[in-house]
Amino acid sequence: MNKNVIITLLVLLLTAVIISTVSAQELPTVTAVEVKGLKRIEEGSIRAKVSQKIGETLSQEKTTEDIKAIYKMGYFDDVKVEAEPFEGGIKISYVVKEKPTIVRVEFQGNKKFKDDDLKEKIGLSAGAISDVTLINDNAAKLRAFYEDEGYYLAKIVPVVRKTEDGEVYVTYQVKEGEKVKIKEIKIEGNKALSDGKIKKAMKTSERKFYSFVLGGGYYKKDEMRADVERIKDLYYNNGYLKIVVGEPVIQLTDAKDGMKISIQVSEGEPFKVSAVDIAGNKAFSEEELRKLIKLSPAKIFNKEILRKDVVEITDKYSNNGYALINVSPDLIHDENKKEVRVVYRINEGDKYRIGRIEISGNTKTRDKVIRREIRLDEGDVFNASALKRSYERLNNLQFFETVDMSPKPKPEEKLVDIDVKVKDKPTGFLSVGGGYSSVDQFVAMVDVTQGNLFGSGQYIKLRGELGGKSSFYELSYRDPWFLDKPISYGTAIHRTTRRYGNFVRKAAGFEVSFGRGFWEYWGASIAYNFENAKILNIRSDASSLIKEQEGTKTTSSITTSVGRDTRNNLIDPSRGSKNTAAVTFAGLGGTNAFLKGIFDSGWFYPVFDVTTVHLRGRAGYATGLFDKKLPVYERYYVGGIHTVRGFGYGAAGPKDTNGEPIGGQKELILNAEYIFPIVSELKFKGLVFFDAGRAYGAGEAFGSDLRYSTGTGIRWISPMGPMRVEWGYNLDKRVGESASKIEFTFGSFF
Repeated sequence: MNKNVIITLLVLLLTAVIISTVSAQELPTVTAVEVKGLKRIEEGSIRAKVSQKIGETLSQEKTTEDIKAIYKMGYFDDVKVEAEPFEGGIKISYVVKEKPTIVRVEFQGNKKFKDDDLKEKIGLSAGAISDVTLINDNAAKLRAFYEDEGYYLAKIVPVVRKTEDGEVYVTYQVKEGEKVKIKEIKIEGNKALSDGKIKKAMKTSERKFYSFVLGGGYYKKDEMRADVERIKDLYYNNGYLKIVVGEPVIQLTDAKDGMKISIQVSEGEPFKVSAVDIAGNKAFSEEELRKLIKLSPAKIFNKEILRKDVVEITDKYSNNGYALINVSPDLIHDENKKEVRVVYRINEGDKYRIGRIEISGNTKTRDKVIRREIRLDEGDVFNASALKRSYERLNNLQFFETVDMSPKPKPEEKLVDIDVKVKDKPTGFLSVGGGYSSVDQFVAMVDVTQGNLFGSGQYIKLRGELGGKSSFYELSYRDPWFLDKPISYGTAIHRTTRRYGNFVRKAAGFEVSFGRGFWEYWGASIAYNFENAKILNIRSDASSLIKEQEGTKTTSSITTSVGRDTRNNLIDPSRGSKNTAAVTFAGLGGTNAFLKGIFDSGWFYPVFDVTTVHLRGRAGYATGLFDKKLPVYERYYVGGIHTVRGFGYGAAGPKDTNGEPIGGQKELILNAEYIFPIVSELKFKGLVFFDAGRAYGAGEAFGSDLRYSTGTGIRWISPMGPMRVEWGYNLDKRVGESASKIEFTFGSFF
């Protein structure tokens, strides 16, 4: 509080002493209240803080509190009260002096980052009130940003310049300096755990040659602070309950281009678990709860196991209505025996049911589209897992920029209201473009898609592609809740032309499908497909397999499939799996008759919080029926960005005498990927992969002579959809094959 405010308060205090000598009946009545000195601030915002009202007796206590309240708004350098006789009473005037307004925010000295980049890192802009604390806080934000980018020696000095009009220019003087790499992290005092094990637990790391891909190698204050806790947790997980980790000491090299970080630890002795007890449980027996507990006596204490035990017990209760369950582990140490007794103290609270489910923020999407994805109904017993699953399902719709589900307990009614707040995002787009496809060469494309037609959740798409080797036109429609029932309906018509190595295929057809989900993560579907296909322009030296299929043939088929999908995100998953089995039977009319089946299994595992391991396997089998040959275009073609990367389309399978792929009747494909963020905010990621696979002819042993590749790539979830660019290296190059291949695609991920 400044000097003028203090003087004003002293004057009011002296006035109060004088007034106290006069009887209450002689105190003046307030007949007017006004605000003086305002230039930019609305008068209404001041009056909202004033408690002294017209018609009331003048109160020194109220005017004093009014001064404090107005000053706390942060808009004023000075606030005082003036009083003067007015219409038989007294007029109270609140006289304020506004802080100056910032009219420009500038940066000087920055070379590594543009002004626009720095503006994004601060919360200060033209029009803001000139507040010293706010200006300095934003200087600290800039300093932290530079530090995170490796500029440990960067200095940010705010310079404030006032104009004659009482306005302010703020200039952040930036001295960037050079990047300071972490050259060494030294752990001191450790005996039980090695340097390598401790460093592995840290996010901060020395700068390595590969750090430009995986990041790291620069000092970040907040990350280092978190690393101290990670080191403690590592020791806690090994029984060292008395671990002490000192403040990291930073020493710069003489050239100030590198740093050495020293971290001192005092380990103490490891503790064993002497006993594990449960207290406070009433809803579930001790026997039921002990089945969830993994921490056991006579073993070294492990904090991570303790944490998982708490989660398991909490989930047990919260999935059965106990919305306010609290599980507190109590650790009772015995210093002499170096033992610890663990007591899981449970405060169950009451059993709750679901009250009202309120949906807000949806300006386009209909309430019923949102409500049908929520796995809880009003009146149900509260279930935390069902609430979490509801959040995942709403996100997977891809209709919203943000989804927020907030449980609001009402203890007096034993109910939990759920507030569902969403923000619709555009779900329709028109894309017109062209480019070069690694499969189809030059490609022109038009795509009109609406993923949430009229806010009903229905999907419609019109797509046309014209490439150097192919053309494709499709109109498709899908309703995930056909006739407002939990049954999906889809239909599509298509026309395509594609030039293969030895022939050209032209086809047109349509499909109708129905599907239904069950058991939350499972689903099944059945689809009817009719296609008229023509094989023409066959090369004279093509194989007999292809020549035999020249002409026009029709396929009338039924495909049934069943699958289980537990992925946490359908476009960019980090955990869960997708498993599908499908069988196609062709021969319900038409000229083709065949049986074709495939099993596809993909698994996602989170690693180090932000990276993901993806493992996928596919196996397929197809054969002709009723003495008819399997159509060449229904055979398995292994090789390319969707199967085994680094190989040409169909190159990892049977070929004719000219070396052209002819596809196989069986396939086996194995893929392993390690996916890591490059720019998390833009959903821009990198990956390394290893692929193995092959297609097999009728007489070849399934699983033999697999082809192998490895490589790297980038992926971007762009506003227009997922994009992939990947380079694969052929680990077993044979005659006529290229050593590597760069491919890209626009559409769903692998």
